[in-house]
Amino acid sequence: CLLLVPVTGHTEHTADNHAPPPGDHLHLSPALMELLQQEMNAIQKGMQALIPAIASGNWQDVADIGEHIQHSYIMQQQLTDAQVEELHHELPAAFLELDQSFHHSAGMLAHAAKMGNAEVIGFYFYKLTDTCVACHRKFAGYRFPGLTSDADDTRHQH
Repeated sequence: CLLLVPVTGHTEHTADNHAPPPGDHLHLSPALMELLQQEMNAIQKGMQALIPAIASGNWQDVADIGEHIQHSYIMQQQLTDAQVEELHHELPAAFLELDQSFHHSAGMLAHAAKMGNAEVIGFYFYKLTDTCVACHRKFAGYRFPGLTSDADDTRHQH
């Protein structure tokens, strides 16, 4: 499975205008990066749809969206054997751990929605968002400079 976190803001950035610097980032082929971006965009829409669904107590929509996010894995797409091998070879362990946490939280959000438990729903929405931030900070800080440690240090100095 592969982490499919929402790209909150800055979706206009492309590899052309924000090339990754040396350091932690994913080294995937352009075709796989495109698939990842497509799935991130779909999850972004789901995350955005969760806010009004949660705020209005529409638990069925929350459950449906949570399950959709839980089961959205790039590995379930029609990938070539070479692409599957590339994913297994190139994805770092820390990325896979964040991936597992993200999909687990989406499933728990869906479960809490089926139980109608607003407090637990809110907790797992937070966990989803927190995992997005952690992954973007570690693997895509060049695209999300507001999440980098330098930006955090500057804010704390004021």
